[in-house]
Amino acid sequence: MTVVYSLKNVVKERLTDGVGFRLVVPYVQIRAQEHIALIGHSGCGKSTLLDMLALILHPDESDQFSLHPIDGESHDINWMWQRRRQGHLSQIRKHHIGYVLQSGGLLPYLTVRENIELPRQLLKLPEDDSINSISRVLGIHRQLDKLPGLLSAGERQRVAFARALSHRPSILIADEPTAALDPITAQKIMAVVMELIKGLKITLITASHDWAHVYKMELRTLKQEAGPVDNGKVYQSRFSD
Repeated sequence: MTVVYSLKNVVKERLTDGVGFRLVVPYVQIRAQEHIALIGHSGCGKSTLLDMLALILHPDESDQFSLHPIDGESHDINWMWQRRRQGHLSQIRKHHIGYVLQSGGLLPYLTVRENIELPRQLLKLPEDDSINSISRVLGIHRQLDKLPGLLSAGERQRVAFARALSHRPSILIADEPTAALDPITAQKIMAVVMELIKGLKITLITASHDWAHVYKMELRTLKQEAGPVDNGKVYQSRFSD
């Protein structure tokens, strides 16, 4: 399988007067169609790493950071960051990555259909049956003309998944997407999403503090180690294969 992400010695720091947090990724490779989970407690750097994988946040140090979407060319992300090629990074993200936030991130003044259509409109994709098809699979086809505020928490998160997948990205990133839901609803939604992304042959990278849920879904986990360094002034978190 194609290596989609390859990271080596990637570092992101948040330091104030010598005290703070450091995220370190010594070495990680993620292959096409893998389903990956970052597990760990709140504050261990899961969201920070996801933001870097989504090309939203750039590292402070990096020996290697490359991205090779299965439906696109290989990109030296490290080179683009160093030369501040934000426009290029935005285009790569827009075409190849779908991102689901913990809060869903839906625009409250747009209908469900309009929210889901946004990525396709930004890419100027032709109108087809994609929205209706994905909405039926996720069980929200009867909610398309409603505003997000009229939906349940579970329905809103299904809409967030539909929006992230509507343009058929090769990579789906989800930051604790079911953390605000009850366990039964969370399991139902993730079961449907997993079947959907398997059918679409999408690479999944998600974060969770619910280890039992991750193991039930049979996701490959990235190992996380944490502890104080630099005489206890810095809390360091490491993710690696």
